[in-house]
Amino acid sequence: MINEKIIELKEVWKIYKMDEVDFPALQGANLDVYKGEFLAIVGPSGSGKSTMLNSVGALDVPSKGEILLDNKNIAHMHESDLAQIRGKKIGFVFQSFHLIPSLSTLENVMLPMIFQGISREERIKKATELLKAVGLGDKLNNLPSQLSGGQMQRVAIARALSNDPEVILADEPTGNLDSKTGIEILNLLKNLNKKNGKTLIIVTHDEKISREADRIAYLEDGKVVNVKKKKLIFLP
Repeated sequence: MINEKIIELKEVWKIYKMDEVDFPALQGANLDVYKGEFLAIVGPSGSGKSTMLNSVGALDVPSKGEILLDNKNIAHMHESDLAQIRGKKIGFVFQSFHLIPSLSTLENVMLPMIFQGISREERIKKATELLKAVGLGDKLNNLPSQLSGGQMQRVAIARALSNDPEVILADEPTGNLDSKTGIEILNLLKNLNKKNGKTLIIVTHDEKISREADRIAYLEDGKVVNVKKKKLIFLP
């Protein structure tokens, strides 16, 4: 596992058109991510952090450059192929949770498994196990509106794990939480990384999170300007 790259960004550009004006969110970004590491992506607002995360997660297609996931270039794949990659290899955790309000916690966690053809019986079994694992075994039938912010984020993490992805992408996962709950969510994500071997990439403004990462990638004006390595085992 040491030194094995799972993600490579090579000269990645993302250019948005706004009122006939080109706005480059990423400008030739380069970054390697190693299997099993915890990487924090930091930088000022507008530096391209979320765009980079969305590009890595196949939610956004780059304008130029290559994004390799397990040595396959996902930069310009067909949407059907990208959907399969998102479903099987990548789990997403967002600042705003993105739970479906009309579904119970159990149904929210079950949802991604439907698109992978998993039987209803197995979906219920696995979703129940995941919710118990994040401390919500007594909230299976609650709607999101009946949960606290921290509980909703735990549901979102359980949902991200539903298809056992290799990579977990989290965009400001503690941004809408109080400091105590934020620490609990951080510890939950760290355990997934350290104990379960998930590759964890977090976009954050929170220094408490970035200090815990194996490496920190600093973005500025759509480019990776520095990578701080805390553990030599991830040196290429």
